Amino acid sequence: TFALVLSVISWGQQVPDKNFAPVVERRAYADDKGPTVCVDEAHHNFHTLGNRFWAFGKLVGLDGYRSKPNTSKFDKESLKACDILVISNAQPSDDEWSKYPYPTPSAFSKAEIDAVHAWVEKGGRLLLIADHMRLAGAAAALADAFGVKFTDGFAYEGFNTFSELEQSAAKPTIFRTADNSLPKHPITTGRDQKESVKSIRTFTGQAFQAPAQAEPLLVLPKTFVALMPAVAWEFKPDTKQMPVGGWLQGAALK
Repeated sequence: TFALVLSVISWGQQVPDKNFAPVVERRAYADDKGPTVCVDEAHHNFHTLGNRFWAFGKLVGLDGYRSKPNTSKFDKESLKACDILVISNAQPSDDEWSKYPYPTPSAFSKAEIDAVHAWVEKGGRLLLIADHMRLAGAAAALADAFGVKFTDGFAYEGFNTFSELEQSAAKPTIFRTADNSLPKHPITTGRDQKESVKSIRTFTGQAFQAPAQAEPLLVLPKTFVALMPAVAWEFKPDTKQMPVGGWLQGAALK
């Protein structure tokens, strides 16, 4: 199983909330008896278990999953240790984004992409998270191996004049079951009403397209556009735009 989710962006510094105390009423597994969740930390990842993904590790641990950092490049041997692989905002280097070449280089070698694809084909489960430019571009080649087309840009609600961009950029996107921008799916409906999710909020991120057999999770409203600058965050009146209404910010693919 392969899933794609776009991570949340805020304008301030992103740090883990170590006071986060999730409640798991119906545990999937007893302590340390669940599948092994490998969180990638071998590709200059923005999110790691010891830092910005600390809460993720805390949550899955309470559900009985065993989380561990993946510190090795992807190959047949390194992936043997994983039942689930989580890749969150991989990067090709630790350079400032303004110093990256354009288009954004892949964070993964072809051999690594082939290894992950083969691992998923044999039953591995991948959760690939990639935010807006440059993070979208860094993961695009891996997504493409599964027929998913990432856009290395910024997804915003449409605006009439360029001066309205800042207001549009600061506005969160809310996906709701009520308007089917959050379609019905086992991931969001859960096992009962207590686990059901009625809305999900994101900030910026990218827009992507998935193959016909993919199941949409987060569907962008018709008014959305993608801004495609050559340098991250450098928006100009002539910055390329394209309509992305109906495109996705989350999907699941078997």
